[in-house]
Amino acid sequence: MYREISKLILYRDCLNGTILSELGKVFKDFDEKSASEDDLRTRIYAQVRRLLELATKYGFDENLWHNYLTFLMITDENPFSLTYEKAGIQEGTVNGFAINDFSVFKSLFDFDFSDIESALGINCFSTLSNYQAIAKREQIFNKNVSEKVKALSSAIEKAADGEAVFFLVADFYKKYGVGMFGLNKAFRVENSADFTSVKFRAITNMQAVQLDDLIGYEPQKKALIDNTEAFVNGKGANNLLLYGDSGTGKSTSIKAIVNQYYDRGLRMIEIYKHQFGCLSKIISEIKNRNYRFIIYMDDLSFEESEIEYKYLKAIIEGGVENKPDNVLIYATSNRRHLIKETWNDRNDSTMRGDIHRSETIEEKLSLVNRFGVSIGYFKPSRAEFDNIVLSLAARHPEITMPPDQIIAEAHKWEMLGGGISGRTAQQFINHLCGLN
Repeated sequence: MYREISKLILYRDCLNGTILSELGKVFKDFDEKSASEDDLRTRIYAQVRRLLELATKYGFDENLWHNYLTFLMITDENPFSLTYEKAGIQEGTVNGFAINDFSVFKSLFDFDFSDIESALGINCFSTLSNYQAIAKREQIFNKNVSEKVKALSSAIEKAADGEAVFFLVADFYKKYGVGMFGLNKAFRVENSADFTSVKFRAITNMQAVQLDDLIGYEPQKKALIDNTEAFVNGKGANNLLLYGDSGTGKSTSIKAIVNQYYDRGLRMIEIYKHQFGCLSKIISEIKNRNYRFIIYMDDLSFEESEIEYKYLKAIIEGGVENKPDNVLIYATSNRRHLIKETWNDRNDSTMRGDIHRSETIEEKLSLVNRFGVSIGYFKPSRAEFDNIVLSLAARHPEITMPPDQIIAEAHKWEMLGGGISGRTAQQFINHLCGLN
């Protein structure tokens, strides 16, 4: 094994403290008889535990060794993988290096563990080649990752040689990308105190909601789809603000649009108000990737004393550096104009000493005006609320209550708190499901 992995060129980062590199050291000591059997067993079991932890995290099963090697290939960001993510299969010298590395991986796929298992009296590698996960598929948060890894792993198992693996992996990079951005839909950001560095953390349990799950609001959904469709197609698209009453589906719509367009390269990065100072750093990290990124700001609003909106204004439109074509900002807010307004803003020349009348209100409106599209989500009428309740109830066969009774109970429910909204309707249906 260690002789094979020493041949890696582009994928040498796979040797930095990984399970593969540690197992390579074990096999070297085994061949050279430079370690005791007890030491070798202990080191092997340590790596088997790491492999099981990875399998549990991502929902791998069947041949865990193959799943692991595939995971290494599709998460390693190197000159080859990043280029092919962006441009697809191309002619070039780097292809020769890549085929060399994929020949190594194919050899590792077919590696015979029987000698070391026999010598040390273990069977862990044989067990890992036919592993049955305990968790059910619907319980796996990283199902999106596990399905892609298993599909590519199965294809590589059948590949004839390194060149065949090259075309399989290169095609994967073009379709889905490489690294965390290739495998995940949505991310949060961890930033340093001075905003000079950022780290992206995958959100692995994002709600699998679809736009059809949001009942009503057809004009709003169409406007959202039209703008996002243009964006993923590389056409002109606008930053977008979803505003209006709480519980009407603004946040749900954003999650649904990311789910809908994930397979076409759409990704979402969620940031919070206190992180606006690192917006420029975030954009610099993603502007050259082959994805379309929505920077998502949920429940966005500012009090009079908060000035973070000035960072946002400069990024959206007005800064020296243009926002890249693969980045849009989508925000939701209960406030139409985002920043708290007062009647005094209209009389700022007398109340605050400004020379020109209403400049304060113009300053506050200038932020929302930089969102090219604003979509209003408002509370449904009583009839619309009833329709939402009955439509949601119809999705649950366990709810056998007559429609008239469902509506009557829903009216009682909304009067106790929450008011008329889609969120209240969903909470009521959750309540009914809990009674059955």
